Amino acid sequence: MRLIGSMKIELILFVLLIFCLYTGPAGAEVILSGSRSVPVTAKNGMVVTSHPIASEVALAVLKKGGNAIDAAVTAGFALAVTQPRSGNIGGGGFMLISSERNQEVVSIDYREKAPAAVTRDMFLDKDGEADPQLSRFSHSSAGVPGTVAGFVMALEKYGSISLPAALAPAIELAEKGFVVTPRFAAGVKSTAEHLFQFETGKKKFLKKDGSFYAPGDLFVQPDLAKTLRRIARKGLAGFYAGETAALIVAEMKKGHGLITLADLKNYQPRIRKPVHGTYRGYDIYSMGPPSSGGVHIIQILNILEKYPIANLGHLSAKTIHLMSEAMKRAYADRARHLGDSDFIAVPIDGLISKKYAASLRAGIDLNVASNSKDIRFGNPTGYESSETTHFSIVDQYGNAVSNTYTINFSYGSGIVVAGAGFLLNNEMDDFSAKPGIPNAYGLLGGEANKIEPNKRMLSSMSPTIVVKNGKNFLVTGSPGGSRIITTTLQVIMNVIDHNLNPQAAVNAPRIHHQWFPDEIRIEEGISPDTVSLLRSMGHRVKEKKSMGASQTILVGEDGTFFGGADPRRSTSSALGF
Repeated sequence: MRLIGSMKIELILFVLLIFCLYTGPAGAEVILSGSRSVPVTAKNGMVVTSHPIASEVALAVLKKGGNAIDAAVTAGFALAVTQPRSGNIGGGGFMLISSERNQEVVSIDYREKAPAAVTRDMFLDKDGEADPQLSRFSHSSAGVPGTVAGFVMALEKYGSISLPAALAPAIELAEKGFVVTPRFAAGVKSTAEHLFQFETGKKKFLKKDGSFYAPGDLFVQPDLAKTLRRIARKGLAGFYAGETAALIVAEMKKGHGLITLADLKNYQPRIRKPVHGTYRGYDIYSMGPPSSGGVHIIQILNILEKYPIANLGHLSAKTIHLMSEAMKRAYADRARHLGDSDFIAVPIDGLISKKYAASLRAGIDLNVASNSKDIRFGNPTGYESSETTHFSIVDQYGNAVSNTYTINFSYGSGIVVAGAGFLLNNEMDDFSAKPGIPNAYGLLGGEANKIEPNKRMLSSMSPTIVVKNGKNFLVTGSPGGSRIITTTLQVIMNVIDHNLNPQAAVNAPRIHHQWFPDEIRIEEGISPDTVSLLRSMGHRVKEKKSMGASQTILVGEDGTFFGGADPRRSTSSALGF
């Protein structure tokens, strides 16, 4: 009887699902009809980044006939100048590239790597406990940077302009300066404790008289300009060898850091196959390990696919309940199974399978919250060998780029490389310093993500491209630490399930659950009545500050581009032509 009842429920849910499927907008009229949030529209190209200057220089590349990859690399280097808190050449990230012409989606993994001299317990104190100061704000917290190598690879394999051309706007911005925004000025002040622990930080981020830069001031970076010029002249050797490499190693020696000339010389980005799933007839492509993002976005979507989410309502208590239950189970699996697939066997196929999702769904009560203490990682089959910035770009040739890169915390480790003018990441904190101990984002880690030489640390960055019938449909991603996964997930659901245009999809209030702590985190804008209903189901609900900053592009069936820049970052910018 139980089996028959379960089959009936599944059949009813399936019938309901048929009525709530969404096939995508035909054009601008459908997208904009009745909307309170209006996206930017264009026909030839669209750029959505976290800074208006980066959007402007990238759009200029598209207008000159460059492709989305050219524009992405140009934007990425420009953000390294205009947004040093998260844009970077001292960090790393992931790029997803979709080509309609080739019917192919590829990913470039330029995540940082652990130096060769690391040890398993390097961030434990004399009592064997994790020391956050060491893993976050010391020279040994820095992984070997991958951004420059990743951008060079993208341009050489998929771009059409030269590296000097892609770097030219960034070099000019560093040499001549740019006008400080209120967000830039406030960010430096709020991070002063870590930025100014060394003289190099003071030299870069304070005026000559020792005062803070104010909105409207001109910010010039001569040392960074010299570094960028070396990259433009010598390519990879302009960063991973020669003067720049020597400056990085000299900085390491000042604070007993571990990056050596050999570490820099040996760094290589990787072309990886993206993870691929489906959701209500759409193809979902996202980043695989060492990112956990793509795997768990697809896993959560698989769990939710059998529920009539559209009928249950956008941000209703029932919808939030089901989303949080699916999130809990995915983050439990993240803690157990995810790590650098060059070092461990990650059960990707099992985690993103519909069958495994069904087994997890069976443990969800439609009306009662699960206790996270009762949720354990599952046993999928199929093993196979919160300051970040994201941008999305599409061009007139059918190419789309979704790129997320980071130096981890706002301003990374806070350590500026003397003479080179850029900040070092503190990505070593993304390893599990000690199994079962949460990192800075509250995420639990295990043996799969332990510290090992030359290993890439686990990430939540989730650059994602949704394809419909072979055509690019949605290009999205977000910063936000552990909230990247759920932010990107919700933008996808807001468009596919709730028929929101991309601006409305990124504007909408967000929710988040990561297994531990056992609470639903919500943004301002969720109804008190909804919160009350969630609490009656047994959920702990806490309203906290905003999550993520998704930069999203939707491509209509008629080829119109719709850009949604996230208002959670005051400098977010969508531009098209």
